[in-house]
Amino acid sequence: MSKLFVISAPSGAGKTSLVRALLARRPNLVVSVSHTTRTPRAHEIDGRDYHFVTRERFEELQEAGAFLEHARVFDNCYGTGAQQVRERLAEGRDVVLEIDWQGAQQVRQALPECVTIFVLPPSRAALRERLRERRTDSQDVIERRLRDAVSDMSHYREFDFVVVNDDFERAVLELGAILDGHGEALRVERPALRALLGELLR
Repeated sequence: MSKLFVISAPSGAGKTSLVRALLARRPNLVVSVSHTTRTPRAHEIDGRDYHFVTRERFEELQEAGAFLEHARVFDNCYGTGAQQVRERLAEGRDVVLEIDWQGAQQVRQALPECVTIFVLPPSRAALRERLRERRTDSQDVIERRLRDAVSDMSHYREFDFVVVNDDFERAVLELGAILDGHGEALRVERPALRALLGELLR
């Protein structure tokens, strides 16, 4: 039985790298390529990383009900094509959505059987450093992303599972355990998260 997995994280937590590692190890897993109105980065390819569309085209798709979820993030619009997701699930493929917490709320309403996972950084300092290492944003944008990250992380309770991206390989294995239905130790309500969340959300 195919499943839909929703993975969310604050900017800089390493979600995209984790999902790429999962895809490399799981041939039956497919990531849904989102639509976005933002400008492609130098290494990004249309149709592989995102479907890059104009604001006008995005609004047309939105009005036509083509999105399973959509949200505005950092002045740009993002949306997941509903038909694409349903076709992959019908083929028996497990599908991963890399979306923010707003999108995750919409997907839960449309497809309540989905499994939701939130990825956290190991500390606020690590998050700041990862954002700097990208070398794609100005200092003002980095600070804005950090402020927004705290707001994003405050929604962790809405998810089924939480994975802390401290050790990359361990985080990939933990995501894999959740996908295989063996993630009980990674449930969102586990007491071990309290100290970390106190530091991240202070």
